[in-house]
This record gives sequence, structure tokens and C-alpha cells, in this order.
Amino acid sequence: MAATIELFLVRHAIAAERGPNYPDDRERPLTSEGVARFKRVVEGLKDFDVKLELVLTSPLVRAAHTAELLVAGVGGKPRLETLDALSPGGRMAQVLEAVAKYSKRAKHIALVGHEPDLGELTARLLRARGTIEFKKGAVCCLELDGAMPTGPGALKWLLPPRALRKIGR
Repeated sequence: MAATIELFLVRHAIAAERGPNYPDDRERPLTSEGVARFKRVVEGLKDFDVKLELVLTSPLVRAAHTAELLVAGVGGKPRLETLDALSPGGRMAQVLEAVAKYSKRAKHIALVGHEPDLGELTARLLRARGTIEFKKGAVCCLELDGAMPTGPGALKWLLPPRALRKIGR
């Protein structure tokens, strides 16, 4: 039997509003409040003893910055790589291919991305109908069989950012 994989799905933290200040949505940064709150989310993850070997992120500024905060705060020096398929509207099949590929070497992987894509991916991995809602900064942990890293998986937990910030105090 192949080893179990823990897959963490992370929605980016609070970002600047869409509008004239950011005509290119890809460039919207995290707000200072978003950064501060997500650092506390990461503290909560550490209290949950979350270990990561690899973090794959959307290339959009707000997701990449969230991923950098995750890598810097969680400990253990996980590798950080960009995965274009995690961009809004990216191809889920490519995300699942990446999970399958990387799960051969890493057993603790995080995906940092956007809604509704993360919710759809989570539902697909759980073989559930519809989507699962992620608030900004929310984290979900799925357990997958290493022999079948594209699912079906089991939901270990899904926590909104407020709960993780309270844990991390």
C-alpha cells in the first residue's frame, strides 16, 4: 500500500479590491490586514503540527504572497513552486496531474489558489457534489491514498481563517 498524502488547500489571504488601482487583476496584492491575519493563520497551522514539503501556488500576486507567508511561517523549509493551472479558471486536470506527479516524492503538499476553483477541486477530490466554500485565508486538509493521489480522499478538516487565528494565539 502506498503512503498516505496530506494535501492542504489554501485560499489566498485578503487582497486589495478590484478597481482602477489594479487594472490587471493578476497584480492585486495582499492588504496589510491580509498579511497580518494570514501570519496568525500560519501560527494556528503550526499548533496543528502541519508539516509541508512542497507548496504549489497560483502565479497571481495575492496567491504567491500568501504562499510565501505560508512557507516562511510553517517551518521545515518546504519548496515553493508556481503552478499556472492554479490561476483562476485554470485546468483542474493539470492541477491533479501535478499532485499525482509531486506526490511520488512529497507526502505533505499545499496548493494555494482562488475561489471557486479550490472549492470545486476539494469537492472533486472528496467525490462530493457541488463546491465547498473557502473564505479568504481558509485551509482544508485532505488525506489521499498515495496510490490514488487524485482521489477519492477523506476530509481531515476544513477551518475558516478566524478559527485558525484563534488556535494560533
